[in-house]
Amino acid sequence: MNRNGISFWIGAALFLVAAVLMTRLIGNEYPFFAAYGILQFVVLAVAWSILGGYAGYVNFGTSAFFGVGVYTAVFLFKAAGAPLAVQIAAAAIVGAFLGFAVGLLTLRMQGIFFSIATIALTIVIETSVTNWRFVGGAAGIQMQRPPVMPPFHSYVQMLFFVQALLVVLAVAIARYIQNSWIGRGLQALRDDELAAECTGVPTLRLKLLACVISGALMCAAGAPAAMYLQYADPSSAFNLNYSVTVLAMSLIGGTAHWAGPVIGAILLGVTQQLLAVTISSEVNVLVLGIMLVLFVVAAPEGIIGLIRRGVRKRAEDKA
Repeated sequence: MNRNGISFWIGAALFLVAAVLMTRLIGNEYPFFAAYGILQFVVLAVAWSILGGYAGYVNFGTSAFFGVGVYTAVFLFKAAGAPLAVQIAAAAIVGAFLGFAVGLLTLRMQGIFFSIATIALTIVIETSVTNWRFVGGAAGIQMQRPPVMPPFHSYVQMLFFVQALLVVLAVAIARYIQNSWIGRGLQALRDDELAAECTGVPTLRLKLLACVISGALMCAAGAPAAMYLQYADPSSAFNLNYSVTVLAMSLIGGTAHWAGPVIGAILLGVTQQLLAVTISSEVNVLVLGIMLVLFVVAAPEGIIGLIRRGVRKRAEDKA
């Protein structure tokens, strides 16, 4: 393992230790409630970037995978009283299979046609769940939280730490993909798919792999949401705002590096939480639109692009 790898895992360990310490030192529930939402979007943005950033396939199906994760957990809890760990693991498996199936059907499309197909996927799955009475149908379903597991004092604290673990997992996977032959292949097909295929890059297999991994992580991120809100309904679980927000977070942070979606999700997530508390949650959509337009016009490569440009300019000045 190189120095960057060691630094990353040390940072990940410190992040998880800090999360545990927060649960021991902070008595107020709201910081964990808000932090859960931010961490959830970090996982979703990182997962989106694996297909949308590395491969360049703009995916509007985030809300479909997120909703499937929510309702996989709801089904398992209602049918068998499955614990949270089983719900998340099962949601990841379902997300991987769904990603593979969706990839086979849509990844031969390119550009706007692929994006439209992923929106259609959300509508089809939401309609199916709306008519599934076992999980509440259109009226939704109330979820009763089981007793909290030690060492946590409340279920929200436990969910916050679980989402922190998912952040570390998602970032570690995205980082590995970026630094491996998979990432180099995805970058080649993003730059010129036809040329990459002609040079022997297995483009369809790489796209399918990216879709499977991205889908698994998105569904895993959605699985704890029903217990987080103690309620689930199709219109909320499959809300297209998830797709738009995650896309904006990734573009604002920068899609060329695994750290970009993390930065974008934290920046936009914290801003939205602060606006919801101080002004109104309705302002979030306006701020999201303004920030997205500003970054697309002024910094199309996102915050990571700005940082790289600054480092490059400083190096040129020294030379």
